[in-house]
Amino acid sequence: MGADATNDQAIEKIYETKGRPSDNPLIAHVGNYKQLKQIVKEVPAYVEKLIHEFSPGPITYILKHNNVCSEKVTAGLDTIAVRIPAHPVALQLLNACNFPVAAPSANLSGKPSPTSAEHVFNDLSGKIPLIIDGGHTGVGLESTVIDCTGELPHILRYGSITEKMIEQTLNIKLVETKQSPKNIPKSPGLKYKHYAPAIPLILVEGDSEKLKKEIIAYQTQGKNVGVLLSDQTAKKINIDSNYKLGTTIEEVASNLYEGLRSFEKGTYDVIIAETYKKSGLGIAVMDRLTRASTKII
Repeated sequence: MGADATNDQAIEKIYETKGRPSDNPLIAHVGNYKQLKQIVKEVPAYVEKLIHEFSPGPITYILKHNNVCSEKVTAGLDTIAVRIPAHPVALQLLNACNFPVAAPSANLSGKPSPTSAEHVFNDLSGKIPLIIDGGHTGVGLESTVIDCTGELPHILRYGSITEKMIEQTLNIKLVETKQSPKNIPKSPGLKYKHYAPAIPLILVEGDSEKLKKEIIAYQTQGKNVGVLLSDQTAKKINIDSNYKLGTTIEEVASNLYEGLRSFEKGTYDVIIAETYKKSGLGIAVMDRLTRASTKII
């Protein structure tokens, strides 16, 4: 969902339409490096390296802003989240506008992010004037967000541009930092519950036998259980997944939100999902699943 990032009234409509908390900052999207430089005070040398390597692409930079964009985009902070997306339709739109566009995911706040025009229509029909259908999203998860206001970058939100990729590009070792829940977050997706389906989601840690037992236990209680598994796990425990997430972690990431939303079409009482190894893209997948979950067992 996009609005002119310099227009207070336009930004207010985003928060109103999504039901989004006003202290949850937005990402300003630009079409090229020149546009990016027009809304920030400076671009550190290491950010230029990252932009050269990964932008346009699914990576967002937190930088000191120069007050060009609305305070409602920055949530009153002295920083702004800015991204150059890779999708050709988004780039055409941004370059045609020639101004920064604040664009959170086009869904009701807290629900799984949309990965198709159909998802946007289901959430926001009647609330927005039009939908531009650019096809199904590629990565499927939100962008990696990096705080670039210090001497070294810090990852605030994990995505498909992984920690290892950033470290290799800059030849450094990243240090993890924690966002205090008392502070206004510098990035979306840090403070509030996100990505959650309307049905309770239970994550099962441990081996496949434990996973199978939990599924059967809920079924024995008379629950209509939605099962969300990778293809290989479903085959291993001989229980069909109601939505096939795929075989690789890339396929799981791409299909995750589609999978979570698919259960809204049925009469399920609970969704049971497996966990994934926290490395590479698996970190981002587990971040989204953990935030969406009702409990982890």
